[in-house]
Amino acid sequence: MATRLSGSRYELKVQSGATQSGGPDHFAIHEADLEDIAENEDQQLVGYIHSYEMGSAVDGPGIRAVVFLSGCLMRCQYCHNPDTWHKMHGTPTTAGDLMAELKKYVRPLTLSKGGVTISGGEPLVQHRFAKRILRRCKELGLHTALDTCGRLGEKLSDEELMDVDLNLLDIKSGDPDTYYRVTHQPLQPTLDYAKRLSDLNRPTWVRFVLVPGLTDDYDNVERVADITAGIRSVERVDVLRFHQMGRSKWDALNLKYPLADAVPPSNELTERVKEQFRARGLKVY
Repeated sequence: MATRLSGSRYELKVQSGATQSGGPDHFAIHEADLEDIAENEDQQLVGYIHSYEMGSAVDGPGIRAVVFLSGCLMRCQYCHNPDTWHKMHGTPTTAGDLMAELKKYVRPLTLSKGGVTISGGEPLVQHRFAKRILRRCKELGLHTALDTCGRLGEKLSDEELMDVDLNLLDIKSGDPDTYYRVTHQPLQPTLDYAKRLSDLNRPTWVRFVLVPGLTDDYDNVERVADITAGIRSVERVDVLRFHQMGRSKWDALNLKYPLADAVPPSNELTERVKEQFRARGLKVY
């Protein structure tokens, strides 16, 4: 498995022979992206994986193994991994094979106070597979994190949320119209998921991508800050500065990149946005 899947999240990866892997149809949500995988034993339960990384220090506490699942309903303008949008473009991998790989790193991950992060794409597109891996990781005593936008949060029961030690919650915008413009999806499911995390007191780090001219409007940031402050279990906020590192993937997939002329936020803008979160007593990075 390591030979097929290891590498960087920034590598373009679409399985050879995969249909609909470029051009305008890549932007669509394919029927196969919405199909559930039947429950089964680990050796038969198949997930579709873009890649995995060992040694990440930016996807939760400590040193982490990060598994990037394929499939996402969002079409974020600043997405730097559009090759994760379609589930079937990932490498089919059984839960058993993935766990066999992760078991090799239990000791170093534990010693570093790290663990395993399930990311994407949007990992809850493959909710059965994601839940199985989270459960198996907890059985190994590993800290678990789920990197999600909350769009499919209803796929996790309250009991299943107990297997997620940390939610890395991406809140793309606070204004519903801006959120739709950024993602082509509604804001409300994210709000519903944030409320559940708060009600269940589940540890949460909020992530907000700052894009000049798109998400930086003062009132939009105020709304994101209000939503975040309303999560009683929030531990920190990461303000992520927009970059152009994903543009090459859009080009390779023959997709029109909507932010071709966008620039990274200035230090002054970044500090203004961070202060809006700090004003609510939030810890900001």
